[in-house]
Amino acid sequence: MNSRRIIIVGAGIVGLATAFKLARRLPAAQITVLEKEKTVGQHQSSHNSGVLHCGLYYQPGSAKARLAVSGIQEMIAFCRQHGVPHEVCGKLVVAADESEVPRLRALHERGQQNGLQGLRILNPEQMREIEPHVGGVAALHVPQEGIADYPKVCSALQQQIAAQGGQVVTRAKVMVLQPTASGWLARTTAGDFEAEFLVTCGGLHADRLGELAGEKREVRIVPFRGEYYSILPERQFLVRNLIYPVPDPQFPFLGVHFTRLVGGGIEAGPNAVLAFAREGYRKSDVNLRDLCDALGFSGLRRFLARHKRMCWEELKRSFSKRLFCESLKRLVPEIREEDLARGGAGVRAQAMSPDGALVQDFCLVQRRRALHVLNAPSPAATASLAIGEEIARQASMEF
Repeated sequence: MNSRRIIIVGAGIVGLATAFKLARRLPAAQITVLEKEKTVGQHQSSHNSGVLHCGLYYQPGSAKARLAVSGIQEMIAFCRQHGVPHEVCGKLVVAADESEVPRLRALHERGQQNGLQGLRILNPEQMREIEPHVGGVAALHVPQEGIADYPKVCSALQQQIAAQGGQVVTRAKVMVLQPTASGWLARTTAGDFEAEFLVTCGGLHADRLGELAGEKREVRIVPFRGEYYSILPERQFLVRNLIYPVPDPQFPFLGVHFTRLVGGGIEAGPNAVLAFAREGYRKSDVNLRDLCDALGFSGLRRFLARHKRMCWEELKRSFSKRLFCESLKRLVPEIREEDLARGGAGVRAQAMSPDGALVQDFCLVQRRRALHVLNAPSPAATASLAIGEEIARQASMEF
């Protein structure tokens, strides 16, 4: 039965990692990855800050915590083996004032529960030995975190899939997913493909792909754009590696932070504002289908009502370099508006339930002859190989 065919829809980093893992677990299987873009990893996989997350923030016992902790080690090993640029440089999570110290200590405890090694709470003098220009009154040092070139990870995965006999078909947008007597028929812009097992890894379109395959679209993807600034070269000495704020439990995202890029340079961001298109990387990008889909969703309306102040502050910061810089000054007081140049942006595929709650954990839904990845937010890039192994394990039970 191992000679059966498997279709994976979506050649982002999770879809590619899944194909890679399935090819290793089921070497006789015929594996085809279908991707609507002309090359792999064109959206969340390449529009992120390139951080290797080790599982610090996530609820102990959650799939996120489990797969991030194992996934970062596997990702580092993969990068080493395949010559992908990466670095384990460590990170500081900074308490800007005394009111944030209890949350910092709680984060320390959570990281220990998740199995992280080498965590230390530092005083100001110790902090500035690591980041000389950092502000704040205390920090958590997370030595296991780092940075990686995820687009090159995607390229390496594509090469490995081909080497193992699989194929990645680009410009193959899936229009129909139809159950058949023996499995599935995928009708795409590149032709029809049949298989006995289907995996959907649609990222920004995960809910729509699931619906094509017969899933109820109760949980919906709502796109949030994260905008970045670049630090001018002559001021990059202000940040050595990674500097993050203590997360606010009232705020569903991590907050703006500083990231050294693996290819050079320093990024600051991202904020989080509603995108008017699922692939809307610019403020001017509008997709009427995506926008109506989001605004017509009861979950988003409830989310916006619940977080009015936060949403308003994020929107203002999106249009004001001064406000963006003020947020950054809490971490690095010497940063100035003139140090910042507009950078790129990413769009986060955030699954949201009808009651307005964000779906925080990874969500893998297994059906007969199918498995759907309905939510894979950060740290999915770091954990992609571990997620792929999880999917491959569940899928192989069908064979």
